[in-house]
Amino acid sequence: MSFSNLLMKSGLNHGLRGTPAKVGLISTRQGHRLRGKPPGVARTLEQRLQEETVTDAEVAARINIGFPQLKESRSAQLKTRLEHLKTQRSNKQLEQLARSHKLIIDLDKVQQTYVQTTGQHDLRLLADHYGIFEHLYGSAYFVPRVPLSIRYELGDTLTPVYNGNVIKPAEAAKAPVVSFDGLMDPITGKSVAGQDSYWTLLATNPDAHYTNPPAECLHWFIGNIPNGRVGEGQVLAEYLPPFPPKGVGYQRMVFVLYKQQAVMDLSTYQLAASDYSNLEKRTFSTLEFYRQHQEQLTPAGLAFYQTNWDESLTELYHNILNIKEPVYEYDFPKPYLSDQKFFPLKQPFNLYMDKHRDEKQLNKEYLQRKLAKTHPFDGPAKPLRFPNAHPIRDVPSWLKTEIRKQRLGTGRVQDY
Repeated sequence: MSFSNLLMKSGLNHGLRGTPAKVGLISTRQGHRLRGKPPGVARTLEQRLQEETVTDAEVAARINIGFPQLKESRSAQLKTRLEHLKTQRSNKQLEQLARSHKLIIDLDKVQQTYVQTTGQHDLRLLADHYGIFEHLYGSAYFVPRVPLSIRYELGDTLTPVYNGNVIKPAEAAKAPVVSFDGLMDPITGKSVAGQDSYWTLLATNPDAHYTNPPAECLHWFIGNIPNGRVGEGQVLAEYLPPFPPKGVGYQRMVFVLYKQQAVMDLSTYQLAASDYSNLEKRTFSTLEFYRQHQEQLTPAGLAFYQTNWDESLTELYHNILNIKEPVYEYDFPKPYLSDQKFFPLKQPFNLYMDKHRDEKQLNKEYLQRKLAKTHPFDGPAKPLRFPNAHPIRDVPSWLKTEIRKQRLGTGRVQDY
């Protein structure tokens, strides 16, 4: 029997011959035949508006406030690459060293090539991952064009600031050594001799201001740096080491390098020597600073790292900041307990009852139970040699489990 005959015989065709459009409306769900539209297809206008989030592309679009990049044509890049490959293949000595596994690769040169090609683009992606641009510039961002080298000296070792690595406050106690190519044109990437250039270096912590969370703490401010010589710049705020309190986790230290159009008057940001440890005077907003001077400077370099508490901060809080050292603890929410049942199923009776008792009283009982079997001079009683060999009879199952735990030295009593 055909499908159309089956429909006419069962009365589902309603007098229509063939296989009309209604056959397509018959669906199967869990073995049952349904007529009409499948459930969930018809939605109200309010449901559709809730599911669809309409955003304005012009408002949501991010703004690039950095320098553009002037690249060579694709044909010129390909020509340079082919010439390099041709030179390498014609070098017979290089081929012999590679075949004999004696070829030594200069890693500093590899790093320099990486920084000049894709390193700064990767740094921008990492800064987005850590929320640097969002918390400093809102919806704006920039691609670093000038490589910024920042290293902390600790004895004979140097700790570099490298793409969000972790540097302890003890390592960052002194001002770092900062270097960059001050004669470099951020657009072309080449050095321009014979022209003076001026730069501004800012170091802020977007996680260190506790009275005003959206604000930042200013750790270092050097303006009007001539031709990349940081030591000759105008120090507006002396370097303040990071001070993440105990219990707050990691904080971010961000260094931003700006290229100035000319010498700027930044005297309004001058921090007096007496206000060195005044954290309120170090309140700063990178976004407001850029809005006021966006016609005179452009962000060109970026570096950041993470830091968390260590023992060296106790002296910093007491002797330099002259405040008590704060300690933060996580306040765990109380566990959810359902209404107590008269007879809980598939749950140990004693553990179920302990959930609804006072925790302090419970800990006191466990401690007393352990101390009752501990001699003040000889220590705790010797355990049974073969604890599982002794039978346990005429006790409930939950108590049998507790006795077995005590004999084996396991369970909650061992926590006290």
